[in-house]
Amino acid sequence: MFNIWFGLVFVLVTFSLLIIMYRMFGRTGLFVWIGISTILANLQVVKTIEIFGLTATLGNAMYGTAFLVTDILNEKYGKKEAQKAVWLGFFTLIVMTIIMQLALIFQPHPEDFAQESLATIFGIIPRIALGSLVAYLVSQLTDVYIFTFLKKKFPSDSQFWIRNNGSTMVSQLLDTLVFTSIAFLGEYPMDVWFEIFITTYLIKWIISIIDTPFGYVAKRFPKNIV
Repeated sequence: MFNIWFGLVFVLVTFSLLIIMYRMFGRTGLFVWIGISTILANLQVVKTIEIFGLTATLGNAMYGTAFLVTDILNEKYGKKEAQKAVWLGFFTLIVMTIIMQLALIFQPHPEDFAQESLATIFGIIPRIALGSLVAYLVSQLTDVYIFTFLKKKFPSDSQFWIRNNGSTMVSQLLDTLVFTSIAFLGEYPMDVWFEIFITTYLIKWIISIIDTPFGYVAKRFPKNIV
């Protein structure tokens, strides 16, 4: 029960920080947030928790903010800006993976205490990174195209929730299937993998609903802030 309630607080804090970042730094803040969310989501995902009685991974809230960012950019600045954010996140993950793998190669000092912990976290990053890279690129570009399509079909401000939730829920299903298959198939027993898949998508679905009010708040900010 603690994880459920604390998870809700965690989601609200995460999305609130995103909105503050946008309010303070405008469009630049959104692009910076894409880099932040990509790195933190892929660090958090190595931790598994139990929620709703099922096994799940962390990182879903932070990862969900990336989809809200591309939706905000698409909504207020156009499809090209949203696509630019997708590619920024993609290359941010590549850079993190390469740099940290090189960092692990250094011989640690005899008194060093960090190498083992870093190796534990980043040693499995390559497979997770591959899953993230493929899933992120496929799902985010899908999200941008679906959002653009829904924007033409449901163009009014009051219908933003349709564009936001419709694009995110479809793309997150695709993302979850691709990522969990590449990152965790063979690492966990099949029943645990299935739990992770179902729980991860359920959490992403809930997060997608929670992020909608934050999207409406962001829509009220002027396009030229900062």
